[in-house]
Amino acid sequence: MRPPTTAERGLQAALIGLLSLAALACLIPFVLTFIASFTDENALIERGISFVPELLSLNSYKLLFSDMARVVNGYKITLAVTVLGTALSLMVNALLAYPLAKKTLKYRNSLAFYCFFTMLFSGGIVPWYIVTTQYLGLRNHLLALIIPYAANAWYMFLLRNYFKSLPDEIGESAQIDGAGELRIFFGIIMPLSIPALASVTLFISLQYWNDWWLGIMLNEEKSLMPLQLLLREIVSNAIFAQGENATKIIGSERLPTEGIKYAATIITIGPIIFLYPFLQKYFVKGLMVGAVKG
Repeated sequence: MRPPTTAERGLQAALIGLLSLAALACLIPFVLTFIASFTDENALIERGISFVPELLSLNSYKLLFSDMARVVNGYKITLAVTVLGTALSLMVNALLAYPLAKKTLKYRNSLAFYCFFTMLFSGGIVPWYIVTTQYLGLRNHLLALIIPYAANAWYMFLLRNYFKSLPDEIGESAQIDGAGELRIFFGIIMPLSIPALASVTLFISLQYWNDWWLGIMLNEEKSLMPLQLLLREIVSNAIFAQGENATKIIGSERLPTEGIKYAATIITIGPIIFLYPFLQKYFVKGLMVGAVKG
C-alpha cells in the first residue's frame, strides 16, 4: 500500500478541520443552553444569551427543585418507563421483523403492507383513547406509559431490512444442525444484528424519555407523572405564578420564566445523552446496512 501524497494529506487535514468545526457548531447550542440556565433573569431578558453572562443566578434551579421529592419521583418513573419500554418495544419489533424478512413466510408482503398502512393512516385520537382505556384498561397505571409505544412500523421496517441483508445460508445451516426458529433468532440473528438493534434502541429510548403525551392523556395520578410532564407543569406554573410565591421560593419578586426553560432542558437531557457514546459506533452502520437491501 503506497503512502499518501502531500495533496491527499492536505485534503485529509482539511476534512478533519471541517468536521471538527461542524462538531463544535453542534455543541454550541448545548453550551449556550447550559450558560443561560445559570444566567440572571433580568440579564437574560435584556441582553439575551451570552457566552459570558453579566450576572449568574441559581433561581431557575431553585424553582425547579422547590419540590425535590416530585422531581426525584419523576426521574424514577421516566427511567423505569424508558428501560422497560425500550426492552419491550425492541423485542416486539424484532420478533415481528424477523418472520417478515424470511422469503419462506406465506403472505409476508400482505402483512408488511398491513404494517406500512399504519404509518399512513390512523383511527384518530378518540378511537385510540377508547381502545386504550376501555378495552385495554391502560389508565392510571405504569403500563399506560409503555404499551402504546411497544409496536412501531418504522422501527420494524428498519430491523426487517437489516435481517434481510444477512445471508440466508446462516439460518439454513443452523436448521440442518437441528436448531429451531427461536434458537436461530436469539442465538444467531440477534448477535449479528447488534448495529441495527443499537440504532433502534437509541430511537426507542429517546421516544420514551421525551414523551409526555401518554402521561397527560392516560394518567391522573401524581405519583405516576413522568419527568417531562412534571417539568412542563412546573414551567407553566412558573410563568403564571405571582410575585408572592416567587419570594417564598427564591427570594425574588421576579420568577425566572425564561431561565427555567433552559434549566428544564439541562435536567432532562442529562441522563439520555450518555447513551450516545455507547451506541454511536453502531448508529451509522446499523442504518446504512439495513438500507442496502430492500
